[in-house]
Amino acid sequence: MQMIKSLESQKGASASSAYERLKRLDRNFDFIHTECGLIRTTLDSLAHELSAQQVRLKGALDDAAARGYAVDADGSVQYPAGGENILTKEPAPGGAVRGTRYLLDARPPSLGQQPQGFTNPNPHAAVAQEIADRMVGAVAAAHEVDSRFVRALNRLKAPDGLDVTDATWADAAGDAQVVREEARDYLRDTIPEKNSSAERAAWWNGLTPEQQAELLAVYPDVLGNLDGIPSAVRDDANRDNLQMLIGKLSGQDDAKSQTQLAGMRSIDSQLWNQKPGEPPMYLLGIGDQGGGRAIVAFGNPDTSRNVSAYVPGLGTALDADFARNDVQRARDTALGARRYDPSSAAIVWLGYDAPQLPADHLADNLDVMSEDHARRGAPDYNRFMAGISATNENPDPHIVALGHSYGSLTVGQTAQLDGGIPGADDIILVGSPGTGAHHADQLNVGKDHVFVGASDHDPVTMLPNKSESNSMLGGGGAGFGAAGIPGALAGGAVGYLVGDAVSDESEIYFGTDPASNDFGANRFLVTDGPKPFIEGSGPFDAHSNYFNPLKDPDSASNIARIIAGQPGAISTEEPR
Repeated sequence: MQMIKSLESQKGASASSAYERLKRLDRNFDFIHTECGLIRTTLDSLAHELSAQQVRLKGALDDAAARGYAVDADGSVQYPAGGENILTKEPAPGGAVRGTRYLLDARPPSLGQQPQGFTNPNPHAAVAQEIADRMVGAVAAAHEVDSRFVRALNRLKAPDGLDVTDATWADAAGDAQVVREEARDYLRDTIPEKNSSAERAAWWNGLTPEQQAELLAVYPDVLGNLDGIPSAVRDDANRDNLQMLIGKLSGQDDAKSQTQLAGMRSIDSQLWNQKPGEPPMYLLGIGDQGGGRAIVAFGNPDTSRNVSAYVPGLGTALDADFARNDVQRARDTALGARRYDPSSAAIVWLGYDAPQLPADHLADNLDVMSEDHARRGAPDYNRFMAGISATNENPDPHIVALGHSYGSLTVGQTAQLDGGIPGADDIILVGSPGTGAHHADQLNVGKDHVFVGASDHDPVTMLPNKSESNSMLGGGGAGFGAAGIPGALAGGAVGYLVGDAVSDESEIYFGTDPASNDFGANRFLVTDGPKPFIEGSGPFDAHSNYFNPLKDPDSASNIARIIAGQPGAISTEEPR
């Protein structure tokens, strides 16, 4: 069910109490809807499996009728006289047989085939026996199916009083797994997971409402994360899946589970407590694999003319910080773009494992300095963007790929795949350490459609290139051995100066600096913000401000204008 919206006109303790009760009631209805959907799917799966045995039984009965055999209520098959007694030369008498073999999986012999060792000279006897065995097999198989589904239905019980808690949703997740196991032949193979986003969209739209409801009840996690499925459907599925994941993780005490649980609880709270005037929030993806997955949109990506999808970077994972900071960036971006065109939506896409910050030592996580995470995430971002294009209802939507920090490398790697980013008209890179490309034209949208925001106080946009960083690591390592962390910083600085003296100024760690003249993109104005260490609270204040309309109004406004399809109105600054 969709989230209950708070009423701006209602204030006071009574209104708040009533609102909380309505939210609780809505959650209860969500649970009931999920369980009823599982019950319906279980019964439909039962009918599906029984129908196969019904066809099998009918086939046996039709064969008996075609030969003039009578079938009694007890399943016995009567056959006429036929053949010849080898001793008396008289016709062998007719008789009746009952099934004795449970041929659940065996292929029945051809009609008229005589079982090995059978001595009845009447050929009708063998045929009648085979028909009787098929009937017994069909009835036995139907009994087995019935028993399995009785056990499955007995699992689908709500606790007395129906107080929907985390444990209740954890139980619902178990119920869904039981139904999946029973309905595997009935439903699972119908989901076109290996098809293109456009083919998935056509498949979904071709289903009946009853078929759609069944799939949503049993596979909310699959459909909620399946690119090409309409956004409203993904949102419905993921809201249920979110509750199941919260129930699951709340019963686990390891650090990863608790970290992800905090992020999920925060997203859940935001879904239920949107502020007046905010664009509607859609949960387009959620999962606990790897560092966690979360895709959140503000505004409907299917009905909006302008849609952006922002990829966060270094240190991002599904946790409370992501739910607080990155989700807010998407919210601010949507609000900003809608000021210039109300038909705008903004998404934050955490559909990959971003590299994490080093835990203890400078060299602990060298994968931070690698393109591997971006390369692995690029195909997933590619598929997501293809899905956004496939489900958008506008004839020519304006799609923007947006990357921040290491996320700009992921966007850059995606843009350099064959065909570029599906549907993308513009690319925005902010706080970028490079894209792996040497020129904006390599990003497959044309250099005039690549926009870059880079604060001169953002150290990430001025990372040393690989030659310089090797010098820094060498100097830092020597300094650390001599004088600990202060020595490492001093040694690294000396190493950087040596490397910088012999290297190309336009090259940073992951290729050409996107803000440089050599890259050829459009550099838009940003507020430089505090200098590292000297001003602010640390080295990365300026790096975190690009989306913030209060701390960097220039950048936030320019991003919003580009997303709203008004790039001619942005304020620019000279490339480096």
